[in-house]
Amino acid sequence: MIENPKSDHPPLLISQRIEDPTLSTLLLYGHGDVTDGQEDKWSDGIAPWELTFVDGRVYGRGTADNKGQHSINLTALEAVIKAREGQLGYNVKILFEMSEEIGSPGLEETCKTYKEALKSDLFLASDGPRIRHDMPTLFLGSRGVVQLKLALNTGNGGRHSGNWGGIITNPAVVLCNALSTLLSSEGKILVDFLKAPAMPDEVAQLVRNLPVGGGGNDPAINPAWGENQLTDGERLYGANTLEILGLSAGRTDKPVGAIPESAEAILQLRFVKGTDWQAVEKNLRQHLNAHGFEGIQIQFMGGYAATRLEPSHPWVSFVAQSAENSLGQAVHILPNLGGTIPNHCFSDVLNLPTVWLPHSYASCNQHAPDEHLLETIIEQGLKLAAGILWDLGEPKEQAFKQTTTTTHRTATKAE
Repeated sequence: MIENPKSDHPPLLISQRIEDPTLSTLLLYGHGDVTDGQEDKWSDGIAPWELTFVDGRVYGRGTADNKGQHSINLTALEAVIKAREGQLGYNVKILFEMSEEIGSPGLEETCKTYKEALKSDLFLASDGPRIRHDMPTLFLGSRGVVQLKLALNTGNGGRHSGNWGGIITNPAVVLCNALSTLLSSEGKILVDFLKAPAMPDEVAQLVRNLPVGGGGNDPAINPAWGENQLTDGERLYGANTLEILGLSAGRTDKPVGAIPESAEAILQLRFVKGTDWQAVEKNLRQHLNAHGFEGIQIQFMGGYAATRLEPSHPWVSFVAQSAENSLGQAVHILPNLGGTIPNHCFSDVLNLPTVWLPHSYASCNQHAPDEHLLETIIEQGLKLAAGILWDLGEPKEQAFKQTTTTTHRTATKAE
């Protein structure tokens, strides 16, 4: 048990099973924290803090994100240990955290401080969704994220719109006009410093023709939204998106005839590898100043780096082949998740080749009422995880593991 380097945050846990220090080591990861239960919003007969089985779904807060997913991997690990009569044929380390839902504070520092304790050769974990419920998926990293607050306070207080309208600044008008210099009415990013770099051919080939949505609970996709010259798969996995998560000024539930004193917006940039995300705040400040919006304040609210293991890496091929052998069908490989997970802690800090094996799907209602896993995906997940964990212990794979480790470390050092 490790005290979180960030004060007032929950601890972390490192465990290990070392069969032979000369053998290769696999690092697994999971997070035990969940989002708010929202108890009063779940369907009748279903509660967030109990497991409920209904029509092939397993309901409960954390089933999809993330307790159910890492429990599948632990169950598979237990099965392989029993089947091999107590000998895996490799070493395993596991890192659990309890703060992922609030940005994993302390995880990166823990990986740096305990780098030797976490030293491994390969990384495998499960979080996030498959492309679709019926499409077994691997992904190799995630888009990064930057969150910012834009705020303008005139200091005038709320003033009667009849007495003062037209001669004092309305901060909502100013903020809306500032936002319109960043995004078009169709959601297209208008400034170069927020746009994605050119998509590598290897990435484009993987995502170009991927299906997106189409499930009974999926939202309607707008083909004209965002980078509409791209396919749905390219827009979701290979491009940057800027979203307005919140926008407020005055009151809309009980409007009054007053000019608001202040206005604010929460912006979120999801970005792919190669985006200069650490310069976003500086570039945004320069952009707003150049357009006459010097009074708008910018607050950086945090961010993660984007990561992506090369699809040609031998660890990707190994996991994909094992998965195909287990299911009798090919799995689909995403260069990166559309969302954001703390993969940089493992790929950048620990220098590990990272492959993620999601055991959920996009309409699982994670972070929302009625969160659930599908029993069909749980069954497939157990087969996939057990197959990978079994295949790693096959004697013929020792040469592969050594080659994989050497290849990744050489590539990381060169990069």
